[in-house]
Amino acid sequence: MADAYDPQVIEAKWQDLWDTRGTYQVDNDDPRPHWYTLCMYPYPSGSAHMGHVRNYTFGDVIVRYRT
Repeated sequence: MADAYDPQVIEAKWQDLWDTRGTYQVDNDDPRPHWYTLCMYPYPSGSAHMGHVRNYTFGDVIVRYRT
């Protein structure tokens, strides 16, 4: 493991990989209906607890199921 984080090297590596794999390519001819999932943003009103985990898990499951 490197002693220091060099963002120019690390980020370039991953961006090249994503570009090669087409990770963020969009198929505009996809026949499925368009949709989005809004996961509520965390509020700085208190400490994180299991209720937060539960609520964020719902959105994560929906997104993974639909894709």
